[in-house]
Amino acid sequence: MVNAIYIRRRRLNKLMLLISGATIVFGLFWLTWILATLLYQGFVALRPSLFTQMTPPPGSDGGLLNAIAGSFMMAATGTIIGTPVGILAGTYLAEFGRRGWLAPATRFINDILLSAPSIVIGLLVYSVYVSQVKHFSGWGGALALALIVIPVVVRTTDDMLKLVPDSLREAAFALGAPYWKMIVFVSYPAAKAGMITGILLAVARISGETAPLLFTSLNNQFWSTDMNAPMANLPVVIFQFAMSPYEDWQRLAWGGAILITFGVLALNIAARLVSRGKN
Repeated sequence: MVNAIYIRRRRLNKLMLLISGATIVFGLFWLTWILATLLYQGFVALRPSLFTQMTPPPGSDGGLLNAIAGSFMMAATGTIIGTPVGILAGTYLAEFGRRGWLAPATRFINDILLSAPSIVIGLLVYSVYVSQVKHFSGWGGALALALIVIPVVVRTTDDMLKLVPDSLREAAFALGAPYWKMIVFVSYPAAKAGMITGILLAVARISGETAPLLFTSLNNQFWSTDMNAPMANLPVVIFQFAMSPYEDWQRLAWGGAILITFGVLALNIAARLVSRGKN
């Protein structure tokens, strides 16, 4: 009887291992296919003109300089706007919101925002900001990206600060430090690596967002650093050029796609290195 049960469990274990291995191979096959296609098509488009020329009209040589600059400006502005808000909100949740109903409600709403489709955020910024000023702009795109950054930073800041031992806080209080000094000089340094990791992951997430920028910054074929006007950006340029029937535009779309892929890869590697340095 015991041997029969043992044999049945071994067979079930082998079956589940086989199914698990098959699903891994299935997923890796499509991932490898996507990456191989991206690398093949993208490397063909990598040339110096990609970084030195503007987006061209059909049938002309050009590059993505204006789109790269626009993406950088809006992502940087969105990060600068969203990071302080996220850090302060996460600090409140971890340090001051241990009792009462406000902190759990805020965490619940933040989790909803964390998983909200980005197109919804784009529509929100369009109705609240773009439709009021009557034109698309880089500020609208930066605001939409900031709303995506905030919940990521709130979540990571909250989680990292809650991992700081209370004994460190008590030691600071025993030395007579006020609450704000304890947070700034004790809690933040202890959770610094995790908080920086969260910020890098937030930047990686907004780097390839297309839907919010379609409703806010739109696009601009020319060089522009005016945040109060429509601004070129890589995700929208990739979307428009990839859908076009022109081969030169499609080639530029592949080039932009590989730039975003390598950028996100670099940010994720940096986040891993920062979190590893924490240990």
